[in-house]
Amino acid sequence: MPLVEHLSELRRRLIISVLALVGGAIIGFILFDWILELLIRPYTEATGETRFVFFDPLEAFATRLKVAAWTGAFLASPVVLWQLWRFITPGLHKNEKRYAIPFIVVSILLFTLGAFVAVFTFETALRFLVGIGGDQLSPLFSASKFLSFMILMIIAFGIAFEFPVLLVFLELAGVVTSARLRSWRRPALVVIVALAAVITPSQDPYSLFMMVAPMYLFYEGAILVGRLLKK
Repeated sequence: MPLVEHLSELRRRLIISVLALVGGAIIGFILFDWILELLIRPYTEATGETRFVFFDPLEAFATRLKVAAWTGAFLASPVVLWQLWRFITPGLHKNEKRYAIPFIVVSILLFTLGAFVAVFTFETALRFLVGIGGDQLSPLFSASKFLSFMILMIIAFGIAFEFPVLLVFLELAGVVTSARLRSWRRPALVVIVALAAVITPSQDPYSLFMMVAPMYLFYEGAILVGRLLKK
């Protein structure tokens, strides 16, 4: 297509994506109380508190908008990814389309798995962080900071769980081979631990282990996938 038609197509895809985001945000704004009740459970289990506090007149409203925005992004993500796929599909060759669909599906599944592990680990990590200061420090969290911290944990785990996708892509591109990855096992483990220590927001040992263990298993899985692709 000519450039103008490409831009028109891009504008149409962007409008649909924005409408999906807005629709999801509206749903998140309406269901704020129910969503907050779900998010507050790890905090309640770790501290015994059943309510958040806020220290700014605008913080309560900003928290509601933050929850609505992230809910909208979560609900609209299938629509956004579909629009992106429909925009780039005409420019792909047949073999590229064959690889693209599995990569997209696996990426979504791995990010979801990472988010699930983050939520599963969060309560234990929070107990550690609350208790490490001793009995002289009492937790009193603001809703905004708590939710920002929890969202960072989910994003960090989600991105970390994309590690095997990157490795398999590099194998397909011929940058590395499965034999080279096998020879790098020991330094790879050191790099994985260091990387997990950097990107884990909580810096607690539980979250660190729950990120390092799957990433190393993914590393071994990428070696196996590389050997199968070579055959």
